[in-house]
Parts: sequence; C-alpha cells; structure tokens
Amino acid sequence: MKKVIALSAVLVMGALGMACSDAPANNAAANANKMAANAMNAAANAAQSAANTAQSAANTVANATNAAANAMANKQAANAPANNATNK
Repeated sequence: MKKVIALSAVLVMGALGMACSDAPANNAAANANKMAANAMNAAANAAQSAANTAQSAANTVANATNAAANAMANKQAANAPANNATNK
C-alpha cells in the first residue's frame, strides 16, 4: 500500500510538472501527457482495489465478531435460570 501511495505521489508531481509547463510543441509531448494520465489512472485503480480489499477484510472480521457475540448471547440465554413466577 505504501508503494502505491508513493508511486501515486510521484506520478502526481510529474503530471503537475507537465501541466504547468509550456504548451506541447509536438505530438510526443501530448502523448507523454496522455501516458502520465493513464499511469495516474492505473495507480488510482490500484489504490481503490487495495482499499476495497481492506474493507472486505474489515467486513469479514466484523461479521465474525458479530457471529461470536450472537453465539455467546444465545448460549447465555439458553443457560439462564428459568423465571418461575409461581415460586416466591
């Protein structure tokens, strides 16, 4: 994840450098800008994929925690003494 963030930062700086420079004099410069934009999109997609994977893992842990809590609550309810209103 750190590598993706670092790569994204480097690509952002490169894209800003190209965007802030003079207008392209030929197609080579325009193609370089397109390649930089494509690289940025690829990095953004990789970061989003990593975020989705992390969210999926977090959801799995949350679901397991909830299942364990529910199992414990059901066990406690099953083992609770009966509330007998006739015995006073």
